[in-house]
Amino acid sequence: MLHARRNFLRLAGAAALAPTFQRIAGAQGYPIRPVRLIVGFPPGGGTDVAARLVGQWLSERLGQPVVIENRPGAGSNIATEAVVHAAADGYTLLLVSTAHAINATLYEKLNYNFLRDIAPIAGFMRVPNVMEINPSLSVKSVPEFIAYARANPGKINFASGGNGTAQHLSGELFKMMTGLDIVHVPYRGAAPALTDLVGGQVQAMFGDMPSSIEFIKSDKLRALAVTTVTRSEALPDLPSVSDFVPGYESSAWYGVGAPKNTPGEIVEKLSQEINAALSDPKMKTRLKSLGGTALDVSLSEFGTLIADEIRKWAKVVKFSGAKVG
Repeated sequence: MLHARRNFLRLAGAAALAPTFQRIAGAQGYPIRPVRLIVGFPPGGGTDVAARLVGQWLSERLGQPVVIENRPGAGSNIATEAVVHAAADGYTLLLVSTAHAINATLYEKLNYNFLRDIAPIAGFMRVPNVMEINPSLSVKSVPEFIAYARANPGKINFASGGNGTAQHLSGELFKMMTGLDIVHVPYRGAAPALTDLVGGQVQAMFGDMPSSIEFIKSDKLRALAVTTVTRSEALPDLPSVSDFVPGYESSAWYGVGAPKNTPGEIVEKLSQEINAALSDPKMKTRLKSLGGTALDVSLSEFGTLIADEIRKWAKVVKFSGAKVG
C-alpha cells in the first residue's frame, strides 16, 4: 500500500513538472520554425524599416527566417490585436512603437490593454522628429518662431500625417508647453503633409527625420531643432527644442513585444539577441544613416519606458482633445 502511494506521488509530481520541462526544452530549442514579426503600418515607413532591420538581424542570429507581416489599419490596433490573440510561444512578435503609447488613450475603446496584454522584449531604435518650417517663414530659430507665433496668433499652420499621430502630438506638446496658438492641419499620411510643407501650403511641421533630412540638406526646408533632448548625429549642428523649451522631448521609438505569457526563457533569449545588435558597429552605422540612435535599455527598462510614455502622451491627448474611434 505504501509502495503504491509512493509511486502515485512520484507520477503526480512528474506530471506536474512536465509543463515546466516542456517550456524549458522549447526555449532551448527555440526557434525551430519561422517567426512572424507583425507591423501595424504599411511597407516603406519608419516602423516598417525598423522591423526589417530587427527581422534581418534576428534571422541571422536565430537561424530561422523572421517574416515581416504588415497589417496596417486603425493606427496599428489591428496588428496589435492579432498579436494579443496569438499563441504565446515566441513565434508571433509585435513591432512596438510610439503609436502604442499614444493609442492607449487616443482611442476611447480598445479590445486590449497594452501593458497587460503585451510582454516587452527589447527596445531597438529612437529617432527624433525635426521642428521644420518652409523657408518663406522669416524665422531662423526656435526663439524666433515662438516670438513670431506670439505676435501672430492663429496664423501659423503646422501639418501632420493625421489626428493623433506622433507628428500631431509633438506639435500639441509644443503648444502645451509654450502656450502658443498655432493651428494643426491633419493630412492623410506624412508624405502629403511633407509635400505641402515644401510647397508652402503650410508653414511648419514636426516631421520625422528619415523623410525630412534630404529636404533639409537641399535647403527646401529649414530645420529649427530636433525634438529629442540630445542632438542628432545626423544633423549635429541643430539644437534641441529642449534647449529653449526645458523638458520638451518627443521622438519615435521602436522595439519588440510578444503576447503575454510568452515563456520567460524565450523573451530573455530574444532580448539578448536584439541588444547584441545595438553594440554591432554595422548596425550602429545603419541606425545613424536613418537619423536614429540605439535604444539600448534592459528588458525591465523597456517596460518602464512604455508605461512612462503612455502616461506622458495621455496628458497631451487630453490637452489636444484628439480622439479617434
